[in-house]
Amino acid sequence: MAVEKLKRREEVRKEDTWAIEDLYQDDKAWEEDYQRLSERIPKLLEFKGRLGDGAEVLLSMQKLWDELNMLAEKVYVYAGQKMHENTENGVYQNLSNRAQSLLVKLSEAGAYIEPEILELPDGMIEKFLEENKELLVYRQYFENMIRQKEHVLDEAREALLAAVGELSEGPKDIFTMFNNADLRFPVIKGEDGEDVEVTHGRYVTLLQSQDREVRKAAFEALYGMYGKYRNTLAATYRANVKQAVFFAKTRKYESDLEAALSGSHIPVTVYKNLIEVVHAFLPQMYRYVELRRKMLKVSELHMYDLYVPMVQSAEQKIPFEQAKKMVLAGLKPMGEEYRKLLEEGFSSRWIDIYENQGKRSGAYSWGAYGTHPYVLLNYQENLNNVFTLAHEMGHALHSWYSDATQPYVYAGYKIFVAEVASTCNEALLIHHLLEETKEPKERAYLINYFLEQFRTTLFRQTMFAEFEKITHGMQENGETLTADRLCKVYYDLNREYFGENICIDKEIELEWARIPHFYTPFYVYQYATGFSAAIALSKKILEEGERAVEDYKKFLRGGSSMYPLELLRVAGVDMEQKKPVEDALQVFVQYLDEMERLMGHDEV
Repeated sequence: MAVEKLKRREEVRKEDTWAIEDLYQDDKAWEEDYQRLSERIPKLLEFKGRLGDGAEVLLSMQKLWDELNMLAEKVYVYAGQKMHENTENGVYQNLSNRAQSLLVKLSEAGAYIEPEILELPDGMIEKFLEENKELLVYRQYFENMIRQKEHVLDEAREALLAAVGELSEGPKDIFTMFNNADLRFPVIKGEDGEDVEVTHGRYVTLLQSQDREVRKAAFEALYGMYGKYRNTLAATYRANVKQAVFFAKTRKYESDLEAALSGSHIPVTVYKNLIEVVHAFLPQMYRYVELRRKMLKVSELHMYDLYVPMVQSAEQKIPFEQAKKMVLAGLKPMGEEYRKLLEEGFSSRWIDIYENQGKRSGAYSWGAYGTHPYVLLNYQENLNNVFTLAHEMGHALHSWYSDATQPYVYAGYKIFVAEVASTCNEALLIHHLLEETKEPKERAYLINYFLEQFRTTLFRQTMFAEFEKITHGMQENGETLTADRLCKVYYDLNREYFGENICIDKEIELEWARIPHFYTPFYVYQYATGFSAAIALSKKILEEGERAVEDYKKFLRGGSSMYPLELLRVAGVDMEQKKPVEDALQVFVQYLDEMERLMGHDEV
């Protein structure tokens, strides 16, 4: 039987692709802006040594700096998104590399700005703000800069770090090209005996198969390929950790964890609290694992059994058109304005929907200031992908609200709050679906899905975060991150997080080797904190209605005009406390209780 092949990019219907022409009509238009940016970057140096000359000079520099960064963002996003359409396309690999190099040149040209501002006499910035009201918009920007004064170096070393910045992207670039363009997985037998090529996009779908042999084959096929390159991948991961440690030490941080959190003004205790609270709830995870084993009716649960639904749904295939309707219905509590924006995104081709040959794996929302946001999907017709759509559109509308409200300098929100809007959408959608059905089997299926969200987001992402904390700490202590050491750390964490009621298959020790987010150090913990905040915010929206929605929109509109923890307090959540994470995990326990009750129902 013929292998089901992925479409080539040129075979994909226009209606199923994003409207990249809304950024640039074509490559020629991109080239014109690229050249314009190249020519204007040197003008930034005309302000060097003059920032203390007066409020007007400082304002002129800031306006130019914003203008150049805005243009650079547009150039970079277009090149990146075109490359992600087909990572094998050499034309857009070249455009992406050129855009990245130009960003480095811009960073080098602006390397004097922070050191020079920080060298101004105390009180001068405040004096300038009083003299020129146009400068007032930059108050938070200046205050945040001064807050990190001890970590900003002199001009020469800042210029050097800016130049080294391009080299530091090497490990991430290598992993991206290997993982998306070069790596090919074997063909396995599918549920009907047909040949199926394992791909990034199909992997989780295969793990959700009711045929255990299909799950096992997909699991072994995927990790078998990563195993062949374990030493190369360890060297790539090690290089990325080394660059993070280098920049942290150079900037005089106690650790690269502190450095990663400092930009968002997040105390390291928030990271540590997350791990501590999740550890306290690990017995509930063991309870869930045992429930899964019983419901799947297997004598021994394996790692490849974790994704298959414990309860089969009557309708497993969900076409994309139906997915859009489900998301719109689920987000009704957000009000008409929010839902109209969703509809605009659906109808105006904000979304690149389906997998094709060479397309970047996974899903994301991205975009450039002044243009609507974009969403990349690799849509598969299942419930998980419906929630991915809700999740990524949460990111997109967060960006839309922020861009529409904030000046460029504050439009980009910090990573710490990035996952809140996306996960709040998911929480509202699951609530809607649970409200819609009282039929025991369907209810059990949905609760199964929600429990899996906790497992994969709160528990698993915290395990990822702990892996990063351990391995980055090892590097800081001078230990070499070999493949064997990385595999041992990861395997041991799986044993701790999943307990004794599951077989921790040897292959899972390689999972670290396939996680793209590890190349943005200390990013993943924010999925777990964001999930916790989102559970709290969705609860407020459902209980308080319009008032809570308005507070939530203040958060969405805030961008980075306030520190992330302050923004969340505006919406009604204090993430410096353990309580939001504890409360979220109590919801996990609540639904685990209900699932155990439903397990005894004849219809389940």
